[in-house]
Amino acid sequence: MELTKKAIDGFTYQGDGKSRDVRWDGALPGFGVRIYPSGQRSFVLSFRAAGRKRLLVLGRCGPLNVDLARNRARRHLSALLDGKDPQGPRQAEALGSTMAELCRVYMERHGSRKLSRGDDQRRIDHYILPKWRNLKLQAIGRAEIAALHHKIGKRAPYEANRVLALVRKMINCARQWGLLEEGRPNPATGIALHPEKPRERWLTTEELPCLAKAVDEETNTYVRGALWLYLLTGARQNELLAARWDGIDWQRKELRLGETKAGSPHCVPLSGPAVAVLKSLPRQDGNPYILPGAKAGQHLVNIAKPWGKIRRRAGIEDVRLHDLRRTVGRSLAQAGSDLHLIGQVLNHSNLGTGAIYGRSREDVLHRALEDHGQRIMAAAGKHAAAGNIV
Repeated sequence: MELTKKAIDGFTYQGDGKSRDVRWDGALPGFGVRIYPSGQRSFVLSFRAAGRKRLLVLGRCGPLNVDLARNRARRHLSALLDGKDPQGPRQAEALGSTMAELCRVYMERHGSRKLSRGDDQRRIDHYILPKWRNLKLQAIGRAEIAALHHKIGKRAPYEANRVLALVRKMINCARQWGLLEEGRPNPATGIALHPEKPRERWLTTEELPCLAKAVDEETNTYVRGALWLYLLTGARQNELLAARWDGIDWQRKELRLGETKAGSPHCVPLSGPAVAVLKSLPRQDGNPYILPGAKAGQHLVNIAKPWGKIRRRAGIEDVRLHDLRRTVGRSLAQAGSDLHLIGQVLNHSNLGTGAIYGRSREDVLHRALEDHGQRIMAAAGKHAAAGNIV
């Protein structure tokens, strides 16, 4: 059957998510349309060169129509007869041929579903785009990636490893979506990671009053609320920012987090101070989120900038947001809580046998976090009973 626009528009992916699905043209051997699991369709050309079978992406369906794609395939086949390789080093790629385009498509299709989307966007804006914005994906090889990884790693080895993992994932997605030749090895693989020392930083009782004062000087009510809730619950940053009002069970004193790193919903016990923080936060009409952001109907996405100002005012510039979560674990450990209980509070995915207790330990969890909340408030010189923490 000769490929037509009507036929192509009706094609849907038939496969297991990993297998290749190509519909071949009856008029020109080797010419076809590849359908990806995402629904995207790209024109392709199958040919042999240097004893190897190749699949060349000609372009994405839509920007390139079937007649133009077929003519392009004929030109490549003609060049092949003249001894030229259609996949030479200067072969232009399809849509997404530059790193800027791949970053945009990645955040639209994949990054937007991730809990770490804020971190991904920050790393793209801060490290990837300034270095490679207008470069063709084919031009970014292992040497370029290793050089960037080394440069970042000289001052921030953990961050360098996260950037490397992001680049590796983006290139894998580019191949899956037809933005890069599928058979091309991922140049971000095989690069040795920087050693990462386990971070052991938490807030001391002497630092808490300084932090409380600095937080109180923050003008954004929701940023203030977020920081207190981090300290009182131990929730992960992105999970807490996406928390909704309908996830609060006031009677049971629990906050249900729908999207968690562990892969399942998590109920966070709420201490008296945490309940006071939540009740002090004004609700925005039409916005379901506890911590609304600047965009209508959306939640806070990234509080790195106000947090940077707060920690400078508090004189604790080496403290990261994640250290507030670590502070909760440290407080529980010092109070005698066992590791399984701490793991349940922090929703660690590798609880092992501790997970069998499930909700039977919810009273223990509540008591542990209630005691923790009172300790935090006392150390910070705050009184939760008045309900005016933020």
